[in-house]
Amino acid sequence: MKFPENLKYTKDHEWIKVEGDVVYVGITDFAQNELGDIVYIEVDAVGESLEKEETFGTIEAVKTVSDLFMPITGEVIEFNEELESAPETINKDPYEAGWIIKIKMSNKEELDELLSAENYKELVQ
Repeated sequence: MKFPENLKYTKDHEWIKVEGDVVYVGITDFAQNELGDIVYIEVDAVGESLEKEETFGTIEAVKTVSDLFMPITGEVIEFNEELESAPETINKDPYEAGWIIKIKMSNKEELDELLSAENYKELVQ
C-alpha cells in the first residue's frame, strides 16, 4: 500500500492535497482496498459550505456504501466528474486521477489536526 508523504490524512481514511487555499480530497489506498470494487460516487454538496466532519457524499462499492466526510471546513467547489462514468478510477489511482472533490478552505489551522503519512500508516497497520 502507498502512503504518499506529501499528503495529509484523516482517521476516516481520506487524503488531502493542499494547493494554496484549495485542497483536493480522495480516499486512501487502504480505504479503496477495504471497500473493494467501487461502482458509484455521489456528491451533492458542490457549492455548499460544510463544517469539518460533515458528510459531503457517499461512495458505493460492491460490498457496501460508505459516507464521505469533510476533512476540513470549507466550500466544496468541484466534483471530479470523471468519476461519474468511471468510479473504478479510485481503485486504480486513488491519489491522482481518483480525487473526489476540491474544497476552498475556511480555516487553514485545521490542517494541523490531520495525520502525517507516517501517523496514518501506523493507524492502519
